[in-house]
Amino acid sequence: MLRTKQFIKKRRKRVCLLKILMIIRRRKSIDTPEGPTKNFPVGVVNHILKAVLTKHLQEAQYEPESCRLKAKKISEVIKARVKDLMIPRFKLTVIVYIGQLEGQSILIGSRCLWDPKTDAFSSCDFRNFSLFALANVYAVYFE
Repeated sequence: MLRTKQFIKKRRKRVCLLKILMIIRRRKSIDTPEGPTKNFPVGVVNHILKAVLTKHLQEAQYEPESCRLKAKKISEVIKARVKDLMIPRFKLTVIVYIGQLEGQSILIGSRCLWDPKTDAFSSCDFRNFSLFALANVYAVYFE
C-alpha cells in the first residue's frame, strides 16, 4: 500500500511538471512570431554589393595573390555594411569570387537548406577590363 501511494505521488509530480513545460512552450510559441518581423531588404543589399564591388575593383588589374586578398577584404566590408542595416535574427554568409577575364565562361552553383518564406539572398556581378567578380549574400532566418 505504501509503495502505491509513493508511486502515485511521483506520478502526480511528473504530470504537474509536464503540464508546466507544455504551458511554457505554448506561451513561448505565442510570444515569438513564426517568421521574421522584418524581411531581408534584397534591393538595399544589391545596392551595397554594387557600390562595394565598384569602389574596390574599378581600376584593379587581375593578379592572383592580390585578388585573393581583395576577395577576403571585400567580403568583410560587405558583411559589415549589411550588418549595419540592423536586420534582426538573420545569419549572414558572404561569398566573393574574383577571376581573370579572358573570354572564358564559368558556372558557379551553391546548395543549402532553405526556407523560401523566410530566407533570402542577394547577388551582384562586376566586370572591368581584366577581371570579373561575383558577390553573394545569403541571409538565413534564425529562430
